[in-house]
Amino acid sequence: MKNMIEKMNSNNKLSNRNIAEIVKSIPGKPGVYQFINRNNEIIYIGKAKNLKKRVSSYFNKNYQKNNKLKVLINNTYNINHIIVESETDALLLENNMIKKFQPKYNVNLKDDKTFPWICIKNESFPRIFITRKYSGTEGKFYGPYTSALTARTLLALIKKLYPLRTCSYNLSHNNLSKRKYKVCLEYHIGNCKGPCEMLQTEDDYNHSIKQINHILKGNLKDVLDYLEKLMNTFSNQHNFEKAQEIKEKIVNLKRFQMKSNIVNPKITDVDVISIIDDNKSAWVNFIKVVNGAVVQTYSVELIKKLDESRVSLLEFALTELRTRLFSNAKETVLPFQIENIPEGTKITVPTKGDKKKLLELSTKNAYFYMLAQKKQKNLTAEKKSPGRILLSLQKDLRLNNIPEHIECIDNSNIQGTSAVAACVVFRNGRPSKNEYRHFNIKSVIGANDPASMKEIVERRYKALLNEKKNLPQLLIVDGGKPQLNAAVKSLEKLKLQHRISVIGIAKKLEILYFPNDPVPLYLNKNSESLKLIQHLRNEAHRFGISFHRNKRNNNMINTKFIHIKGIGDITVQRLFKEFKSVDNIKNASFEMLESKIGKHKASLVKSYLKPD
Repeated sequence: MKNMIEKMNSNNKLSNRNIAEIVKSIPGKPGVYQFINRNNEIIYIGKAKNLKKRVSSYFNKNYQKNNKLKVLINNTYNINHIIVESETDALLLENNMIKKFQPKYNVNLKDDKTFPWICIKNESFPRIFITRKYSGTEGKFYGPYTSALTARTLLALIKKLYPLRTCSYNLSHNNLSKRKYKVCLEYHIGNCKGPCEMLQTEDDYNHSIKQINHILKGNLKDVLDYLEKLMNTFSNQHNFEKAQEIKEKIVNLKRFQMKSNIVNPKITDVDVISIIDDNKSAWVNFIKVVNGAVVQTYSVELIKKLDESRVSLLEFALTELRTRLFSNAKETVLPFQIENIPEGTKITVPTKGDKKKLLELSTKNAYFYMLAQKKQKNLTAEKKSPGRILLSLQKDLRLNNIPEHIECIDNSNIQGTSAVAACVVFRNGRPSKNEYRHFNIKSVIGANDPASMKEIVERRYKALLNEKKNLPQLLIVDGGKPQLNAAVKSLEKLKLQHRISVIGIAKKLEILYFPNDPVPLYLNKNSESLKLIQHLRNEAHRFGISFHRNKRNNNMINTKFIHIKGIGDITVQRLFKEFKSVDNIKNASFEMLESKIGKHKASLVKSYLKPD
């Protein structure tokens, strides 16, 4: 692509009213245009045979009946354009720029993975391996393969037919003559013929590599002809063991050949691309045919952004797939004609014959890919549906009602100090954080979880009754039987035992306890019901721990400063807001303290908190 860029407009932000002036200045030549938003970001990239006509069309009345295009135009504050020499150059430049800038309103290709290649390395006694990194200088690369399984299966077949080395030894003539290497286990089990000890000649090894090249190119006929001649030679020499080995290779190759979809041997190097679409997406299938056999197939989804036409979508897919799959096919079979044709390929729109059948096969693949994608999306959406999970929870816990409102209570203390509790609320399977509540334990001295639970359950639901608020369908208590029994007593005291279902969850084994039932419930560890219960328990634990930690820190601070006469709570808060910790206050200079709390108070703090 030579002398591609002739001109690019200034990037200065312009008002919508001035866009008409920009459009007038755009020449009627092939090129690429960019719509720029208020933040100087590229939001759309397009190509055109005639830039002036194409860009002007966005601003006529008929074109702007499309609501999505109205949004694009309303967000456009500048238009850049790049002049190129041909439509093909415009097509390639547009494709590259979309990849680079990923504009908001361009078609989104829902797949950006790298594909595997089979590489025959440039070296003495070449190794063959699968890689996803293409490097033209490292060796001969075959592919890319749209399925890693296909690549692995083909490589396994090759290694079964031809024992090759897998070691990383440098088998140069110099190293071999010095006898630097010894055969390994691969030789002893028959996977390698031992070239490292010159037990296999380089000519013999390279002959195998030559046949492997034919296999990877899809030219199995030449390989099969050679093997059959070799088999007959060994047979005529009464070397039946060698003849049998060659026969097994022929059988394996023919079996592999039969797995390919044979179309017509006269169709030598053709790409077939089909498309189906709806209002939101398009599904494209790509089939590669070599020597009359389908050797590669790949499907992809395109997400529409501006109600793009099928022609523009197919043009985009054709350029993208040929680039990504390194296709140099001389002919491409399409369901309809397109305007911009990639250089180096001829477009065929068949109406009958084998190529028409290939197109129908590709369309069928695109259709079933679409069905699979939609089914997967529906299953994912259904799986994430909170209503379905709540129904599952109702069934697993044998509840009378769907637990749309669930609460979980957890106690937190360290050796009985700073005892607190937390109550978290979930509505429709999701946290309702504005309804979370903290509690200080008031009536219990020391570490007594059941007694603390009894107090908090009573306080929580007595308050809800007094405030005439809705009660939860399910209460989850973090703890085993003792905590559960304590919660039940409080509910009975409030006469709520028939209105609120309650369960306890014991931490280590994730066992669920029910009131008046000695047998606990074990849910599958992958159960969505258990995961929701664990989410509630973990959220209550997190919320309680954070409150407990803050309370404990405040107690420590108050304990430290309570003995300093003349230093009140406001001064302590000011100090901690500024210095963050007791150590920082202790190590601060007198001048720094004086600037924050005054000379007298600074003296009091300094005399009490002597630095270590």
